[in-house]
Amino acid sequence: HVVDGADEIEVAIADNKKEFTARVVGADPPTDVAVLKIDAKDLPAITLGDSDQMEVGDVVLAIGNPFRVGQTVTMGIVSALGRSGISGFNQYQNFIQTDAAINPGNSGGALVDAEGRLVGINTAIIPNENGGNQGIGFAVPINMARRVMELLIAGGKVTRGGLPILLQDITPRLAKSLDLPDQKGALVSDVFPNSSAEKAGIKSGDVIIGFNG
Repeated sequence: HVVDGADEIEVAIADNKKEFTARVVGADPPTDVAVLKIDAKDLPAITLGDSDQMEVGDVVLAIGNPFRVGQTVTMGIVSALGRSGISGFNQYQNFIQTDAAINPGNSGGALVDAEGRLVGINTAIIPNENGGNQGIGFAVPINMARRVMELLIAGGKVTRGGLPILLQDITPRLAKSLDLPDQKGALVSDVFPNSSAEKAGIKSGDVIIGFNG
């Protein structure tokens, strides 16, 4: 959303005070990730971390330009992992939630771990009445962003397969009524008629507890 609809994009490099005109290599609105290219050499590059290895309670730092006051670093912890189902945000959600202060202007900035490795890209907040931070901010995990980045660089777009079914979480009540040992998995509530899912034998009422083997 930072570059969406822009006629011209400039990237400022804080260390050497230079600005570069950027070109959008590709954008993926469902994950809110875009790849930009600038004509520059010998720039330092951040080390990418592994967001799958993160745990709740890990210390993280959010970097950005909140309210255009200038480059700012805030510190907090990982409040939650795998946040999804949040209305008004990205279609594909697997957010890292953090209480590190994220405000308007932080979007696109780095979320780094205590060793300075990039673990997420700041993208959204649940704001207070003034539009500011109240300790609930979200970042796209770097493992998701990395995969999107690779696809955008390779072909300029992201192509996804789909499974034409509707799923719902398994609540304690559903687990009991279905005689399930726990709440793991997802309940198939509907299967689109004449679809690949129906041809594969998936039926309404199935409980999916694994995939790809």
